[in-house]
Amino acid sequence: METHDPLKEGEKGAWVSIVAYILLAAFKIGMGYTTGSEALTADGINNSTDIIVSLAVLMGLRISRKPPDRDHPYGHRRAETIASLVASFIMAAAGIQVVLQACRGFFVTDRQAPDLLAAWIALGCAAVMWGVYLYNSRLAKRLNSQSLTAAAYDNRSDALVSVGAAVGIIGSRFGYPILDAAAALAVGLVICKTAWDVFIDAAHALTDGFDDKKLKVFQQTVRQTPGVERIKDIRARVHGSSVLLDVVVEVSAELSVGESHEISDEIEKRMLEEHQIGNVHVHIEPYVE
Repeated sequence: METHDPLKEGEKGAWVSIVAYILLAAFKIGMGYTTGSEALTADGINNSTDIIVSLAVLMGLRISRKPPDRDHPYGHRRAETIASLVASFIMAAAGIQVVLQACRGFFVTDRQAPDLLAAWIALGCAAVMWGVYLYNSRLAKRLNSQSLTAAAYDNRSDALVSVGAAVGIIGSRFGYPILDAAAALAVGLVICKTAWDVFIDAAHALTDGFDDKKLKVFQQTVRQTPGVERIKDIRARVHGSSVLLDVVVEVSAELSVGESHEISDEIEKRMLEEHQIGNVHVHIEPYVE
């Protein structure tokens, strides 16, 4: 019987993003030049960089599926996080390019308002991108995939960027042509902000940073396990889409080795059932007043 592989299933979300971005980027850039809209063109450039981001996510998911080997005894799941880090640099470069192009647009004297068709195109593409976001966010939540969650957030920001581009285009049609360049500038800034957020999350995970609030929730689960007298130490780190948990607990010194082992098994069982954490290392020590 074929086993369920969440990483392989997560590749579906990456492929959905790639196909959507290829079609939308080509359509937006082409129509942006046709309608004379800087905002729509910038939005298309944004989607073109998202193709590379989605490819990086796909590569990270595929490498993460490789089993542990001699050089990687913990497996290759951090490839997801490395892919996100690389993607953040690509996004930042594209964002800076859009910002510079938009800034040059402010100094154009014979500015013409873009065709209103560009606004309708932007709104239609926003609806498509929002559908991709809903699909990937639900898939990421079900699979507990870090990289797919980041991809879903990128899908959502792209949908909102398209809405902002449409607003700028419509505003330019009402006698304020400079709003089209302003919308393009906003698009570039959103790209840079998204790149920064992705970079911070990836860097935090790669340096073994972990959310203190989540750790306290894990600590409460361990503390409520029957037989645990005290938690001496608890640590967690992100390993791709999974969490590695190390905990040192104190139990009664009168317990046998078998009874202490049963407490360790119960901790592992609770962490898996309540928090979907299958990598738990429990160290038992005797409780001392």
